[in-house]
Amino acid sequence: MSRFIPVNTPLIDGKEREYLSECIETGWISSEGPFVKQFEKQFAGLIGRKHAIAVSNGSAALEVAIAALNIKAGDEVILPTFTIISCMAPLMRQGIKPVFIDADPLTWNMEVGQIESKITSRTKCIMVVHIYGLPVDMDPVLSLAEKHGIKIIEDAAEAHGLRYKGKICGSFGDVSTFSFYPNKLITTGEGGMIVTDNDNIAEKCRSFRNLCFQDEKRFIHEELGWNCRMSNVQAALGLAQLERLDEFIGKKIYMGQKYTELLSDIDNIQLPCSSTDYAENIYWIYGIVLKENLPFNADTVMEALKKRGIGTRPFFWPLHEQPVFQKSDIFHNASCPVAERIARKGFYVPSGLGLKKEEMDMVACAVKDVLSSL
Repeated sequence: MSRFIPVNTPLIDGKEREYLSECIETGWISSEGPFVKQFEKQFAGLIGRKHAIAVSNGSAALEVAIAALNIKAGDEVILPTFTIISCMAPLMRQGIKPVFIDADPLTWNMEVGQIESKITSRTKCIMVVHIYGLPVDMDPVLSLAEKHGIKIIEDAAEAHGLRYKGKICGSFGDVSTFSFYPNKLITTGEGGMIVTDNDNIAEKCRSFRNLCFQDEKRFIHEELGWNCRMSNVQAALGLAQLERLDEFIGKKIYMGQKYTELLSDIDNIQLPCSSTDYAENIYWIYGIVLKENLPFNADTVMEALKKRGIGTRPFFWPLHEQPVFQKSDIFHNASCPVAERIARKGFYVPSGLGLKKEEMDMVACAVKDVLSSL
């Protein structure tokens, strides 16, 4: 195998080097450097939010958001089962009960029609997670939250620049969170952001990310927080990336449309929806789901593609089926058949911003060859 195409290659050929050099030359590499505040200000402006709080990663953003909303043991949070474990981990650590929603078979987002039947007197929050390039249908969720007095945490980790009915994702939650992992449209290597319009929530988030230090009595602590600050070096990368977000979104859309053109003649697979009546897909990743009539799962296809030099990644494994959580009684008889199916049948192909057109052709050719041989 002479060449391997990884599932993600970031694009970092803008002003990243210039801004990183400034960090080194000035000695400002910690979280107290000027790029952190610049990145927060410009990101808040992009989302149309009053506050943006930079943190070390997207998982930390969720931990801090849950703490800032004062969700506690015994409370319930409604969330999709088809999402990353980061959404679930802080709930389990705090004794908060997760209540699962299955996936929509076309968009792979949470099926919002299931939410209202899951609301109880203990429901404190709905965690919305935008999946793979299309947003959750937000209007019904917002109506339910208002009707029942429930908070919304909006996980927009995969949704940089994505819009719902023309309004940018990350602007819908009481608190919204982002990730800047290398496979995201904006990357800081590792990193995350919390955004909100609520002054009190923003103040809590800033305190929690910084060990709950106090201004006047720094080393006397009234609460426990985390050390999950973003460094000036990370923020420098993020600022350079943010300057090119429109360009990056345009490239992702081109890649998604090109893959669909190349793969649309293959039988027995489901390709991503190009649009819904409320959004256009920005194809954060390009997912493929094998039809149920095929006698093999995604792992078989992925292994065959690997032998042909093509990197892939599986879809999320449903939270209610995670082995680490199976010991808990709260998952007794949990069933989300759509999420269970697409987890087994779904995978995504190289989709990074650094991917070249000729590499897309090679990926599509390999997918066709593998599926025909199997």
